[in-house]
Amino acid sequence: MAINTINVEMLAKMFLAGAQNIEAKKEYINELNVFPVPDGDTGTNMSMTIMSAAKEVRALSNPGMKELAKAISGGSLRGARGNSGVILSQLLRGFTKAIQDEDEIDAAGIASACRRATETAYKAVMKPKEGTILTVAKGIADKAEELAFETDDLAEIFPQVLEYAAEVLDQTPEMLPVLKEAGVVDSGGQGLLEVLRGAYDAFLGKEIDYTSIEPASVQGKVSAAPASEADIKFGYCTEFIIMAEKEFTESDESEFKAYLESIGDSIVCVADDEVVKIHVHTNDPGLAIQKALTYGQLTKMKIDNMREEHHERLIKDAQKKAEEAKAAEKKKAPQKKVGFIAVSIGEGLNEIFRELGVDYIIEGGQTMNPSTDDMLTAIDNVNASTIFILPNNKNIVLAANQARSLTKDKDIIVIPTKTVPQGITAVINYIPEADVDTNEETMLEAVKSVQTGQVTYAVRDTKIDNKEIHEGDIMGIGDAGILAVGTSITETAKETLRNMVGEDSGLISIYYGEDVTEEEAEAFISDVEEEYSELDVDAHFGGQPIYYYVMSVE
Repeated sequence: MAINTINVEMLAKMFLAGAQNIEAKKEYINELNVFPVPDGDTGTNMSMTIMSAAKEVRALSNPGMKELAKAISGGSLRGARGNSGVILSQLLRGFTKAIQDEDEIDAAGIASACRRATETAYKAVMKPKEGTILTVAKGIADKAEELAFETDDLAEIFPQVLEYAAEVLDQTPEMLPVLKEAGVVDSGGQGLLEVLRGAYDAFLGKEIDYTSIEPASVQGKVSAAPASEADIKFGYCTEFIIMAEKEFTESDESEFKAYLESIGDSIVCVADDEVVKIHVHTNDPGLAIQKALTYGQLTKMKIDNMREEHHERLIKDAQKKAEEAKAAEKKKAPQKKVGFIAVSIGEGLNEIFRELGVDYIIEGGQTMNPSTDDMLTAIDNVNASTIFILPNNKNIVLAANQARSLTKDKDIIVIPTKTVPQGITAVINYIPEADVDTNEETMLEAVKSVQTGQVTYAVRDTKIDNKEIHEGDIMGIGDAGILAVGTSITETAKETLRNMVGEDSGLISIYYGEDVTEEEAEAFISDVEEEYSELDVDAHFGGQPIYYYVMSVE
């Protein structure tokens, strides 16, 4: 039977299923990143972006197409994290703008929306690069338009679009040599494909588990008082997947659910052939695990202490109220002309930025890319007519620019710093007596002189820049690629510096991370001072996670 249109109810189901699928596949997508670093990666960023919108959609009650479009677009724009997340939010923004005034969407409408999505995303990127999520999006639009001229049946169009999207994705290594060398397809393109695959499952009527998508809280709605610890009857949130050794029958499912109900509540048991996903709140996770082992092996095990989380939430709520009160006091003060926002990655680096006069620190950076909404919150809390934002990470620049475009009452200037040392140099070169335009030009010029090297460990085997990298190796990563690979943190850091220092270099700055002891740092710094006795060496505790050393040469 031909299906010629989809209505708002079906579109909402497809969107939520797409969000759910990328949430389930995010770790797989993370593993496709070219650089094998333990950062918050593409899958995480795309999942958190679309989940922000999915929560808005789940909060709607019988929406029209315009309300649904607004929830998808607004939620993803505010929740966008990382370059891949921002691009995904722009794809969703373009798509929803094209369909927001429709009651139902036909083949031509789908094709037009896909084209507008692609055009919107390309415009959001200053220098679009082929072999990325943008290329996959363009392939989807091309195929949708081609098929819309051949048939009105969406049941025929959707699987062919999916198949072509996968073909385009498979070609991305031929467009970007770095993907080919690493032996992976583009991670952002894979993420987009997973969204579409989930959406198609919903279109086919497959049962989708939406339990991980909590509805967003509605502003202005009176919420119930937070539960006390005494209200938490079962203290451990327990999740795992059973890899059944034989078919998990309806009888098995009923028996296991009955057992779980005898030891807990909030039970979810979803079976798909030999794979069974379990969620239960219980006071004895071991009982649930022991029973599950009678059906097969377990994987993806996760146990959270909800009473402990309750205590932490109370502490965080108190801290948040204190911060809000402090921010309210700041807003009462006269507005100053210029303020600064910086993204930072460690206690020591945070303090350095504060000492340099930065008004608001967004913590995140490498390990968790801040969202556009995080940027907007920071902007709201800085009482200045003009605000300079220092993203300090190439994967955060787009989110900062998106926040700028959404801010109407303040002049926002994004200095596209790609590393923390660049951000520090930018602030140091700010001249209070000069006007805004002069300072922007001065900071942009100063940032150009900064080379950055970051020392961390590899999370998987790969090959980049003709260097064989194995899981657990230590890597020195420069502005344009891998500078050094070794097994010693200190020796790899030294080799990284040797590949950065040149004839015109005058200053080496070193920031050591939370996993480096003070004694180790002092020994390394002493060696650097001895090897580069003709240069100034400036060293600080940075406190950053994941990166043993962040270094710069100017």
